[in-house]
Amino acid sequence: MTGRNPKTGRRRENVSCSEIEEILEKRIEDIVNFIGSHEKGKSSIYDDVLSMIDKCLIRIALRRCDGVKTAAAVFLGINRNTLHKKIDQLGIGEGK
Repeated sequence: MTGRNPKTGRRRENVSCSEIEEILEKRIEDIVNFIGSHEKGKSSIYDDVLSMIDKCLIRIALRRCDGVKTAAAVFLGINRNTLHKKIDQLGIGEGK
């Protein structure tokens, strides 16, 4: 990834996808270890972590798009109706 970030205008570092995946994997492993240490019986780690990632991605997209859901859906590469469904399912925006 090179060039400038269109939102901030700052220069992006030249980082490969494998390096990003390595960083992400280490962070997710920390989360899984934390959740797993508190789990008893059948685990729901997979669903829990995917929900957390969905929430984070949607919040990031909404911030980048100034809360415009249609633009956030385009940014994420998902259908607008799918975004609305996920926002409702994940309780994003509640309590604000």
